[in-house]
Amino acid sequence: MPWSNQSGGGGGPWKPGNNNNNNGGSKGPWGQGPWGQGPSGGGRSGPQPPDIEDFLRRGRDRLKQGMPGGFMNGFAIGGIGALAVLAWLASGFYTVQPNEAGLNLVFGEFKNRTSSGLNYNWPYPIGRVVKLPVTNQKGLDIGFRTRAASRTGSSQVDVPEESLMLTGDENIADVKFRVIWQIDPLSPQNYAFNVRNPDETVKAVAESVMREIVGRTEIQKILTAERKVIEPAAQKQMQDVLDGYKTGVKILQVQLQSVDPPEQVIAAFRDVTAAQQDAERMRNEAIAYANRVVPEARGLASRIVQEAEAYREQTVADARGSAARFSQIYEQYAKAPRVTRERMYLETMERVFSNMNKVIIDQKQGSGVVPYLPLTELQQPQAPAPAAQPRVQPQAGAR
Repeated sequence: MPWSNQSGGGGGPWKPGNNNNNNGGSKGPWGQGPWGQGPSGGGRSGPQPPDIEDFLRRGRDRLKQGMPGGFMNGFAIGGIGALAVLAWLASGFYTVQPNEAGLNLVFGEFKNRTSSGLNYNWPYPIGRVVKLPVTNQKGLDIGFRTRAASRTGSSQVDVPEESLMLTGDENIADVKFRVIWQIDPLSPQNYAFNVRNPDETVKAVAESVMREIVGRTEIQKILTAERKVIEPAAQKQMQDVLDGYKTGVKILQVQLQSVDPPEQVIAAFRDVTAAQQDAERMRNEAIAYANRVVPEARGLASRIVQEAEAYREQTVADARGSAARFSQIYEQYAKAPRVTRERMYLETMERVFSNMNKVIIDQKQGSGVVPYLPLTELQQPQAPAPAAQPRVQPQAGAR
């Protein structure tokens, strides 16, 4: 029904007089206003909704007054409506920053994901855009809190209900760690629509996973060698749990800040750790000593073996040479025994008396006479004889 059709007492589609069933002024489908309240009048008191028909009528009258000659036709109304529609459609353009991802919603349903730059989606109320900072990293502290201080810069506050954990050998460990995470760029829609409180979800999963890993490990391994193994294991298990929940969260790193025994027994555990370090140091020193002594012993043994082999070769060679010399002498002796005996005797006497003072007496001469020999003088070294003086010859005629 056109808005200009004002029947007496009707008042428009929301007025009680425009009742198609003609059952009275306040009943039927048009017996209430657009906001679910009763029509104006009818004996009811209180605030009443605005009269839409009256508002539109007054607007039309003002528009007619502003137009020259009262020109108001369908073309002008259509042009204004087209401009309004174009402006509404142009409001659907939006910009996504480089660190963001855009999620396009149409009638509240997720349609697609957009990257950085200028993008378009149906404007409100048909469409809506959710922008998420997918590259921003967030840190979550478990077991402690860092608070800013005016003088010292920051202070750490322990949270025992989060940090105290039971180990595999039924001891208690004080574990403080930090989880660094971000929105998964591949599935930001899961982060936006599947998780109500992402921070609390990541915290609950991280604490649960860390308690499970610590509960399977002995406290000595946690305090010493297993610390570097716990971090990647916890990161992988947290990511698996969050992926199973489809949270759209990506775990970047798990950092163990400190792993200590409870404060009441920390001194005893430090003594145990120091003893283990001393044992490891002594073991390394023993290995170094063995690495130094064993090669020396092997070298000495090898030298002794080589000297023995050389002595054997020398002895065998000497024996073979002596045997060959005896064989050659025997061959010569067989040819001339007398000459060979004489020669052997002389060579032996020469070899025996070569380095000693000796006097040889021939017994054939002066038989029965004992000759006198100044042996003492002969044994003493003789002084060199003085040089002879030249004799002067007398001159001829001299007397």
